[in-house]
Amino acid sequence: MSIHPIEKVRTDIGHTAPAGEPVLSLRGAAVRVGGRTLWSGVDLTVGAGEFTAVLGPNGVGKSTLVKVLLGVLPAAAGEVRVLGGAPGERNAAVGYLPQRRTFDAGVRIRGVDVVRLGLDGDQWGIPVPGLGRAKRRAARERVEQAVELVGAGRYAHRPIGQCSGGEQQRLLIAQALVRRPRVLLLDEPLDSLDLPNQGAIAGLLGRICHEEGVSVVMVAHDVNPILHHLDRVVYIAEGGAVAGRPAEVITSETLTRLYGTPVEVLRTSDGRPVVVGQPEAPALHTDRHGRGDADAARD
Repeated sequence: MSIHPIEKVRTDIGHTAPAGEPVLSLRGAAVRVGGRTLWSGVDLTVGAGEFTAVLGPNGVGKSTLVKVLLGVLPAAAGEVRVLGGAPGERNAAVGYLPQRRTFDAGVRIRGVDVVRLGLDGDQWGIPVPGLGRAKRRAARERVEQAVELVGAGRYAHRPIGQCSGGEQQRLLIAQALVRRPRVLLLDEPLDSLDLPNQGAIAGLLGRICHEEGVSVVMVAHDVNPILHHLDRVVYIAEGGAVAGRPAEVITSETLTRLYGTPVEVLRTSDGRPVVVGQPEAPALHTDRHGRGDADAARD
């Protein structure tokens, strides 16, 4: 059995979109799962440091869009580019947080160690004593930076099973950021969080996006907690989608036309839009964490 030293620290991704080229682009994109077209005709351009939300009811293919960007599922039509290349070619520069998972209260691994898995958790073997000390020190420093970036320093050394849901989510976001990605893909990171934690996580992602220059694409079920952080939105309904700036897309007329049912966009006293009457697919009102693979692929 060979022993592989864990010494390589990825602090420079080396894959960025060519100058002037969007970080993400979809042109006439479509996807099919199990012989069914989930959505088609999607046109989207995301620049560096832009926050984009993928929205819609359960079962319409929001998570599938993320899988297409990762190269896990092929597009059935159109063109998809990620950092100037085909999906999957430059995943070293893409951070990914899958649908929310919780840790049992008895899990003893520290939060900081969970973050570290995002840096070198794909490497096998154990470090050779005395070899690569400088790189291991750099790895520890990078993990500390990621922890501080998400504001988790106060509890990062606790067992992650003893952290609250919001604290766990911050640590998982740090794990996705630890390699300094240029793109961050998040699949329903606000799911199962209470309203204060939803607002805090949405604010954190907005800050990371706009201050750190990371392009964020986030799947969400409800636009309201994140609306004032967004640069672009993609609304997906059965078989169709509309994308653009929030002011262009989040209107009563556009959403009513897309969903085929009345949807109102109201304004709060401070001018913020709130979407009400957003439709849901009744047949899909089940525990999505307990569904089979076919349903999970569609979400």
